[in-house]
Amino acid sequence: MKTKLKLSMVVLGLTFTTLSVSAQGNKKAETKTKFSIEIDPATFAFKGYSAHFRIQPKNCEHLLFGVGIYAMDMPSLLVDFNKNNKDKGWDVRLNNGVGLFGEHHFTEVNRKWFVGAQMSIQEYKIENETATGSEKFTNFLAMGYFGYTIKPFKNNLYIKPWAGIGYTSKIAGNNTLETLEYDISPITMFATLHIGYTF
Repeated sequence: MKTKLKLSMVVLGLTFTTLSVSAQGNKKAETKTKFSIEIDPATFAFKGYSAHFRIQPKNCEHLLFGVGIYAMDMPSLLVDFNKNNKDKGWDVRLNNGVGLFGEHHFTEVNRKWFVGAQMSIQEYKIENETATGSEKFTNFLAMGYFGYTIKPFKNNLYIKPWAGIGYTSKIAGNNTLETLEYDISPITMFATLHIGYTF
């Protein structure tokens, strides 16, 4: 498991290095640093929250860095995606996630296609309908993703659907409840959309 974690860190490190190198090679550059704020509406729909801060450095036309926090009740569809947890009565909440993000936008930042990488620490709370009490555990997540940014109006508002696949590993806490074990799959997939505004 440690080898897989180290491999994930190397892959993400190479991704961020590639993003930085591509940004330095831009022929056209932004003349000032730009900032964006994004939210994920799905988190609010599932009794959670999200707030993402993004920065496009000066002289970088394609590169975006950011940090985000998020939480939500996990829908049964996502819990059941792991067949070892399917129909086992699990109630799962992503209590809090904190992540670092890096993106390369092929046309320009927050317009059309982009690829990115994410590293996050996520705390989960688990309960089960056949057991009493609850437990918490913390995961490390390394994810690569891609998406497409749409600007529906003639202003700086944008809509950003994306999907990714990543590696996750428990780093602290307990994923068992009485005699039951909540299975943590090393491979995870996720898709959502962000709504943002650039200042």
